[in-house]
Amino acid sequence: MTPPRFFALIPAAGAGARMGAECPKQYMPLAGKLMLMHVLDTFAFSPKIAHTFVVVSAEDGYIEEALSGAKHLDDRVTVIFEGGATRHQSVLNGLMAMRDQVADGDWVLVHDAARPGLTDGLIDRLIEAVQSDEVGGLLALPVVDTLKRGDAEGRVQATVARDSLWAAQTPQMFRYALLRRALEQAREVTDEASAIEALGLRPKLVEGSPRNFKVTLPHDVALAELHLKGDA
Repeated sequence: MTPPRFFALIPAAGAGARMGAECPKQYMPLAGKLMLMHVLDTFAFSPKIAHTFVVVSAEDGYIEEALSGAKHLDDRVTVIFEGGATRHQSVLNGLMAMRDQVADGDWVLVHDAARPGLTDGLIDRLIEAVQSDEVGGLLALPVVDTLKRGDAEGRVQATVARDSLWAAQTPQMFRYALLRRALEQAREVTDEASAIEALGLRPKLVEGSPRNFKVTLPHDVALAELHLKGDA
């Protein structure tokens, strides 16, 4: 029996409106190269990842130029021009497009294009913790801040107990057939684990890293650069 392989799937069709930049945030320069290229390089250099697929919009005008200067990715990355209006749809479109190259039992690691702080060590940690799991799992961080629930007037309605609460990160790693079925059956979800949970399954939580945060607002860029320049 052929052992399962590990594939990366990067949804990168978003516009990054909250960043207020002239281009989608995944194409913003960050510590010497585009944000998306940090992510693609991390997966490409991981010996455990068989191949990486990146899903962009059909109208994407940046990816070809970005990859033209990265010949080392020629046989490591496949671009899928079938991004949807939501992350959910982009990931599902990507899964359908990669069908011929991936077996039902192979693992798919879905990762945000705007999390450039991912490391090879975090990929290894996730794979080691999840590859024998019946369901799959995701990187996440235990919540350490006190949480407040606000009301419509912007006032504290309640303090939320943080015990057992985790902040989800990516990659989120599930077998191809299970993930595709979950996303096909789910209503709109904001991450893959939510779709798996909707099937009544319980993904495994694997502790991630604060450096693997999602770049969302302009002030996040400086923090991401600090982490990435520290690797140089």
